[in-house]
Amino acid sequence: MNTFVLALRFLRRDWRSGELRLLVLALIIAVSAVTAVGFFTNRVEQAMILQANQVMAADLVLSSSRPVPESFEQQAEALGLRTAHTLSFPSVIMHRDETQLVEVKAVSRGYPLRGELRVRTQPSAEEQSVTEPPIPGNLWGEARLMAALGLQPGDQVSLGETNLALEQILSRDSALGNSFFRLGPEVLIALEDIPKTGLVTPASRVRYRLLVAGDQTQVEAFQRWTGSRLPRGVRLEHLSSARPELRNTLDRGSRFLSLAALVAVLVAGATVALSTRRFVERQSDTSAIMRCLGASQSLILRVLLLRLLLLGLLASLLGIAGGWLAQYILAGLLSDWFGGTLPPPTPWPVLVGLGTGLITLIGFTLPPALRLGAVPPLRVLRRDLGAPPASTWLLALCALGAMALLMRWQAGDATLAGWVLLGTLGTVSLLLLVAWALIHLLRPLRHRGGTLWRQGLSGLLRDPAMTALQLSGFGLGILAMLLLVIIRVDLLDAWQRTIPERAPNHFLINIQPEDAETMGEFFRQQQIEQAGIYPMLRARLTRINASPVSPDQYQDDRAQRLVEREFNLSWAVEPQKENHIVSGHWWDASNHESPLFSVETGIAETLGIKLGDKLSFDLAGVPIEAEVSNLRQVRWDSFQPNFFVIGTPALLRDHPTNYITSFYLPPGQEALLAQLVKQYPSVTIIDVSAIMQQIREIMQRGSLAVEYVFLFTLAAGLLMLYAGIQASREHRRQESVVLRTLGMQRKGLIQAAGIEFITLGMLAGTLASLCATVTGWFIATEVFGFAFQPNAWTAIIGILGSGIAIGLAGVLATWPLTVQPPLRMLQNR
Repeated sequence: MNTFVLALRFLRRDWRSGELRLLVLALIIAVSAVTAVGFFTNRVEQAMILQANQVMAADLVLSSSRPVPESFEQQAEALGLRTAHTLSFPSVIMHRDETQLVEVKAVSRGYPLRGELRVRTQPSAEEQSVTEPPIPGNLWGEARLMAALGLQPGDQVSLGETNLALEQILSRDSALGNSFFRLGPEVLIALEDIPKTGLVTPASRVRYRLLVAGDQTQVEAFQRWTGSRLPRGVRLEHLSSARPELRNTLDRGSRFLSLAALVAVLVAGATVALSTRRFVERQSDTSAIMRCLGASQSLILRVLLLRLLLLGLLASLLGIAGGWLAQYILAGLLSDWFGGTLPPPTPWPVLVGLGTGLITLIGFTLPPALRLGAVPPLRVLRRDLGAPPASTWLLALCALGAMALLMRWQAGDATLAGWVLLGTLGTVSLLLLVAWALIHLLRPLRHRGGTLWRQGLSGLLRDPAMTALQLSGFGLGILAMLLLVIIRVDLLDAWQRTIPERAPNHFLINIQPEDAETMGEFFRQQQIEQAGIYPMLRARLTRINASPVSPDQYQDDRAQRLVEREFNLSWAVEPQKENHIVSGHWWDASNHESPLFSVETGIAETLGIKLGDKLSFDLAGVPIEAEVSNLRQVRWDSFQPNFFVIGTPALLRDHPTNYITSFYLPPGQEALLAQLVKQYPSVTIIDVSAIMQQIREIMQRGSLAVEYVFLFTLAAGLLMLYAGIQASREHRRQESVVLRTLGMQRKGLIQAAGIEFITLGMLAGTLASLCATVTGWFIATEVFGFAFQPNAWTAIIGILGSGIAIGLAGVLATWPLTVQPPLRMLQNR
């Protein structure tokens, strides 16, 4: 008979008899959990990227000091992309006899392509979201412009050679976040008004931008098309070239979602592992009968492999459908939380679901299943004979390989997957060790105490392999759940604390040395929180060791931009609070006079700078050379003054220096900025409140996504608990028949089962709590760079919650076995 036809027949028979239902259910649960998380996180990540793109008001931006060639706009429109133009430059607004330095942004219709504009009709009025920018003849300005010039909506102001009416107060332009160095408040005007101002000439310092947005596939196609066609001086900006603060926040958000998905993978592995043993036991009878009928071992194995493959495909497809349905309903309920309808998912989660089902089935089921070909024919008469046990090392290696592959695939981050995998291995090793110790320690106790206590402990000792399997499976599931609790509570709180409520939202640059001391007194009088004042010099990198530096040396566009512009250098005696030395050593008092540099790790990696390299800078025509003594990791989202390169005091302090500081300005006190500029006219104020708001919104969306991913994995964890209880159901059925026949009452059976499963649950919970805390600490410190604070509730939930949940599940699973008479259970077997 054809092997495929035989496999189909066996598969139908097994399904009707119920032998495969638990394993199929376990696989469906596994794939559903992973694909539900995959679909949802895929859509949320796209939504977070779109939200992050609001900082640029587009998906891609072509930026140049000259008009962007029309061919780029034509290509974008040919691909079905939306476009808009902006033009920005510093200028002066006049009102009566008062003047104010401003950042003029002229925009075309349809701006912004991403994000939104919000305005107020009066300073005290509520914000209103608008869909179109100012019409020709009108101007929108920020509140601090009005405070500086004493303006009211409707007043006429002069910009160059034309007069414009101040129509609205600009309270939010999402693209402000990408303009870190703004010399003054922004004013928004229509692009058609630019010729009337007479301010833009071939000699003007103007930044032209072509904004592009649309479907991700078309955006990527346009990005590829521009790759080799960008003229010199035209820069392509996208999310990866956004400010470090924004990149770090989005990267952390994606890692949180990846970590939540990894937890679902852990639950999936534990569920299938607990289901495998019963499957192998039930298939031993089929293999023995086939051997009696003359089937060869190779035929049995071929039929088995085909059944497993068909089983894996069927369960994976059902799981993908279930995962799609679960995330679709949830995404529909939560779309408003993410600012509208979530983008459709990419096909990637479908491939992940299929891969998860097949890899999980192969990794946890195939090694013991392959031994079914060696089941002796005598098993037909002697039920105690079964398949020879598979090698423990083979089982461990296959399970480990499957778990590592799934984690690396799901996380997309080797470091994150590595720490979770190490935590999982540590937990499993500890659980197996405890299971071995438990079996030896409880043997003397099984003959002591009351009948119920002895019976409950005996349940853990009758089948040591099953006890080890259940303890490991429950422990893995509890580890996954506790990791999600740690993510949901501790790590998300730590993430949101990275930007405190009163974090600095304004920077001051160009502070003169003679003003540095008196400015501190000004802030104290105004009761304004201020960071330290730091020296800042501007210089261009010219050499790394003996090699001259030029943009042509680098293929990465960020590296090219870095070497084209000037660096902000500083000097310091001690490293700043938000800087962490990761390589080398900071200089001490003995080498303050030595020429040394400290370099931020990100820029060092981008430009290929290593510890011990010599860097040469051109500082206003003066060459400066020093050795790199250490590399620093910088928390850019702290919004404190930070620098890519810091030198020793002796290296830089004798050169002409300005200073920089940051401070928190409460809402409603914008008039203070005008007073500050009047007292210190050389100072330039930089408003970063827009990018801070953008980062906070991304954090909020990312936190919400993890919250709801928690619900998916919680459901998967409950089903894993069911699979763990069902793994010993056949053994418990036989035991119940014998004990009921010998006269044990129903109540006693249930109480003994409760003692057994509560003990098992509390042991698994204790070890999983310890391993979850250690794993959480490593993830927090090594992956996210957070300070981790252990939470006592993790241990309480892990120990007591596991004991109660597993004990209750064991009692509920035992109850049906106590209702039927022993004779009926033997007849139904």
